[in-house]
Amino acid sequence: MTLMAADRRTKRLLLIEPPFYRLYGERYGLVKYPLSLAYLSMAVKERTDWEVRVLNADFAAASDPFDITYLTGEGFRHYTENLENPAAGIWQSIRSALVEYQPSAIGISVKSSSLAAAYQIAGMVKDLNRDAIVIAGGPHPSATGPEMLGNPHIDICVAGEGERTLVELLPAIERGIPLQDVPGLFFRNGPHPEGTPRREPVSNLDALGYPCRYAREVLIGYEDYPRSAFGYLFATRGCPNHCLFCGSREVWGRKTRFRSPQHVAGEIAYLRSIGLNSFHFDDDTFGVNNAYLQNLCRALARHCPSIEWSCEIHVQLVKEENIALMKMAGCKMIQLGIESGNNGMLAKVRKGFTIEEALAASRMITGRGIRLHTFFMAGFPWETQKTLLDTKKVIEEIECEKIIYSLFTPYPGTEAFRLCQAEGLIPERYLPSLFGHQSPHNCFCKHLSPEQFRTLSRDIEETVVTRNRAGRENLLPDP
Repeated sequence: MTLMAADRRTKRLLLIEPPFYRLYGERYGLVKYPLSLAYLSMAVKERTDWEVRVLNADFAAASDPFDITYLTGEGFRHYTENLENPAAGIWQSIRSALVEYQPSAIGISVKSSSLAAAYQIAGMVKDLNRDAIVIAGGPHPSATGPEMLGNPHIDICVAGEGERTLVELLPAIERGIPLQDVPGLFFRNGPHPEGTPRREPVSNLDALGYPCRYAREVLIGYEDYPRSAFGYLFATRGCPNHCLFCGSREVWGRKTRFRSPQHVAGEIAYLRSIGLNSFHFDDDTFGVNNAYLQNLCRALARHCPSIEWSCEIHVQLVKEENIALMKMAGCKMIQLGIESGNNGMLAKVRKGFTIEEALAASRMITGRGIRLHTFFMAGFPWETQKTLLDTKKVIEEIECEKIIYSLFTPYPGTEAFRLCQAEGLIPERYLPSLFGHQSPHNCFCKHLSPEQFRTLSRDIEETVVTRNRAGRENLLPDP
């Protein structure tokens, strides 16, 4: 494929996080600087001569607390209405950013839940400038390959990690040269999709640098963001666990790569220099193994005293020595992905622990004075009334500060999706953006009708709301 060479006077790249929570209401949003776009913009700044800006179109300066009853009810109605209404305010604000910046290339970070929003943005781009190059990256194109090229407004898909791919792709766009020599791409060759070999993941994560270093220069609306929006970081990429429903391995792979503890501590020191003292590790599972977890905590305690941080950790890593070191290093809150209260379901989705082990881990965390948030998910393909009642019972009894509750969602291109397809559980016209973790449409259960599942799920929702009423926080599960 050969693209029209970009005008050297307009070598401008705009990276966009599509709206998702913003579609539920004006006071819902993603109040953070998306790390994926932060890393990409840093690579472009440091390794090309292109201008780059980042637009988080899901940002709301003042975001209401997460309310699952709203998201599955009235909020979902607002979501679908805004998704189908190109005149809605959120789309007009994106159009204004495109008109003002005049990018010659646009990169859209696409999750399955934001697919429809990504298509809306791509169409808007082409309406304003048919020669602009639209690049789709992120979890959805990484999992589905060339599928997004079925939309005429998408020119290129990036699969897997994008930093090195984007740095090689932009000069190809600039010079109008073929893309066959750039690994990690899908594109059209005439009417047919073509792909290049999958790019190997970045082995030396320390070489990527500190992603927020250029936030003030590249992030549109930077001054509107609270300082806490920049307090997110990765210590690792890739997760060795094999949970059935997780799609992150489509981007990061299962082989874990580690930043050196000193490099992580250096990033935190930099973030402290711009006014931050509280942080959240966005890793799929903090630490990954005992040795790295302990070395990282010792480095944080030594080089970053008096910080506060939170993370998500696997139940099997909850051990007395690990939790003691985490507390010493400043850990104030831990998230546990428990998902089900039934051991049969936990085995089916390959969580790697029993509910008894999860409850013991919960007690160990809270016993150390660390706040605990737990994730639960309902609607796995094998669920029955009994398994869902088991989950409800655990939610009622578990010792934790907050429950984050989701509905099982099989993402296209993943193992979970293929399994549900084989079982005949995927609707004939499956629109991924209408099946998110809070969608009332979700029902992928072999043994329960949609009506039965919705009744049981709503009962769990009410239990979650009751449990969380005492201490509401603005914690949103990833869309």
